[in-house]
Amino acid sequence: MTSAFPAPLRDKLHRTGVIAVLMIDRVEDAVPLAQALLAGGVNGIELTLRTEAALDCVRRIRAEVPEMTVGVGTILTPGQANDAKEAGASFGVAPGMNPRVVAEARNIGLPFAPGVCTPTDIEMALEADCRVLKFFPCEPCGGLPYLKTIAAPFMHLGVQFIPLGGVNAANAATYLKESSVLALGGSWLAPKDLIAKGDWQTITALAAEITGIIQTVRP
Repeated sequence: MTSAFPAPLRDKLHRTGVIAVLMIDRVEDAVPLAQALLAGGVNGIELTLRTEAALDCVRRIRAEVPEMTVGVGTILTPGQANDAKEAGASFGVAPGMNPRVVAEARNIGLPFAPGVCTPTDIEMALEADCRVLKFFPCEPCGGLPYLKTIAAPFMHLGVQFIPLGGVNAANAATYLKESSVLALGGSWLAPKDLIAKGDWQTITALAAEITGIIQTVRP
């Protein structure tokens, strides 16, 4: 088995350009939230395992919003990798590079993007056959100039990054123009306060804004 992202999934995420990073407390919010993002043109999400409702939200979205590509994030243990796979996740994401978690993802065939922020992290990920990597925390680490610097020695190996942490509509275009960036991690698209209020209209507007930027940069 492999934890690599298959070409069709990798191509889809590149076309999507942004993966909305979500933390959902109530299962009943999952489907309207996914529909709100989809209405704004965003068809990829990373649902983080930071709430008890997370896996049920994955199942609900997979069943009722099949157009949405659903990944699971904050996978910190091998057991969580299995839980994500069982819930129907299309891919998994972690904030760091844990060899045990990556090995389990590979064993069960879950495409997996470990988190990196140093050349050593990247080398460890490459050793585990990972080529799609989460660059986290992006802006606190130095943003795009830093990413380009640490990525340069590895670009001939086909590595691509999902920057997350301080990325927003204001700097998205700069990141999207970089060839090493597969897609952005968009935690600003559906903040918890908007989800709590059920403000789906504002979330759709935020999704439409980034979709417009992506279509301009990656026509």
